[in-house]
Amino acid sequence: MRKLHVVFVIITILFTGNLHAQNGTRLIGYDALTAGRGGVVTGFFDNPSLIMNNPAGLSFVKSSQIDLSISVMAPSVYFKNDINNNTGKKNLFPLGCLSYVGNPSKKLTYGFGIFTQGGMGADFDLNHEMYKDQAGNYVKQPYHSKFAVMQGGGALAYKITDHFSAGIAANLVYGQVEFKMPMSMPTSMMKGVINPQTGFTFGDMFAAAPENGGLGYSEVVASANMQSLTAFGFNGKIGLAYKPNEKFSAGINYSLPVNLKYKNGKADMDMTYQLNNAFGKVVAGIIQQNPGTTPEQAQQMAMNMFSQMGIDLTKGVTDEYNAEATFGLPQSISAGIAFAPSKKIRIGLDAEWINWKKAFNTMDIKLADGSNANINRMLGTPGTIEMAFPMYWENTVVIRTGAEFDATDKLGFRAGYAYGSNPVPETTIFPLFPAIVKHHVTAGGSFRFNKSLSVNIAYEYAFRNNKTAVANSYVANEYNNSTSGLKNSIFHASLSWLLK
Repeated sequence: MRKLHVVFVIITILFTGNLHAQNGTRLIGYDALTAGRGGVVTGFFDNPSLIMNNPAGLSFVKSSQIDLSISVMAPSVYFKNDINNNTGKKNLFPLGCLSYVGNPSKKLTYGFGIFTQGGMGADFDLNHEMYKDQAGNYVKQPYHSKFAVMQGGGALAYKITDHFSAGIAANLVYGQVEFKMPMSMPTSMMKGVINPQTGFTFGDMFAAAPENGGLGYSEVVASANMQSLTAFGFNGKIGLAYKPNEKFSAGINYSLPVNLKYKNGKADMDMTYQLNNAFGKVVAGIIQQNPGTTPEQAQQMAMNMFSQMGIDLTKGVTDEYNAEATFGLPQSISAGIAFAPSKKIRIGLDAEWINWKKAFNTMDIKLADGSNANINRMLGTPGTIEMAFPMYWENTVVIRTGAEFDATDKLGFRAGYAYGSNPVPETTIFPLFPAIVKHHVTAGGSFRFNKSLSVNIAYEYAFRNNKTAVANSYVANEYNNSTSGLKNSIFHASLSWLLK
């Protein structure tokens, strides 16, 4: 039992790395066997990953079985705008699954496991118009994201008849979120009042045109670093499986939506570059309005103006907050069939609808317990920041098709293709959430050492897809008309051990 405990700990560690989306934030397959045939599994009743895909199918698994799967992702991300043309950092991300199905010879079958469900992330060093040194040269900024999700739990399947089964699964969901990037906020968030008589706010001052005494910003930018946000939730699945004979099988699966509130995070915010830029605009305006004023005199006048507004420039504009974020995982409905035209050939087809529109509408971010007086003064809050980060994802349909061929009693081959419509709209596409790949091809094989032990391998390739943002991105001005891209390679290997 101690060895099994150690294995579960190792697998849990593997789940915590960045993952890159295959259909939205979801992988098309959880193990080498299903990945090799394009992720087809809803109507294929042959391995423990049915816990995640159709628990009813466990009734027709032919033997008690343990599966251990290890995969390695090698994604490539891309971003281009007016001042960048960059490929993201090359990273390798390990992930794994461990699952078991038992007692399949009776009416009641059970299974349990821990699975990587998916995620996404990216790492760049990019130029930003706000971040320049005194000579006007760009100071590259780190852009980092991580969204990782795993599920673990159990499933029960009951044979209502010899050919028809129903099943349920209950899983604990664990998620992690990280962000590090220049984050843009609407000027309207700066609610601190400068003139109580008129209600004129810092947001009004930053947004107003220069000819009207303002600074002319359409957004304000802060370096943000959100870390260590974690969440737990519950996911349930309900499935039906039908297998009238050895040649044909079909299944339907419904997966419940998951509500996740990420807590216990920390967030650093630094508005230094934004305030320096604003200070420079004030100084330039003073010199323009008062010919003959020296830069030193103008700087002193500007400092006095900020002081009169309640901003002490000597205290800076950096702070640390306690962070929370809320967004969920989607409900989905899938249906699949499998057909064996001969004893050596099996083919299958899955179709799945995923409700991203409700789950990924906005990411509601809340920062609390900030203590910087300057930031609090400009925002008009006692140290809290709340914003709805726009996502506005669209519902998708995923089609998976694949085939298997047994060349000999010991050697088998697989191939597959999967298509998933892109959930990310042009209004919110940006390089840190590049979940936009559509087309996948897969290939794999199996070698059976004996009746009990076999090894499966698979390679999955997601073709590069680029998506161009609209002229007025909802995320930030830097993404206006920008292009984000993603392609991915995944290498899978799994070990299957039949217990009887």
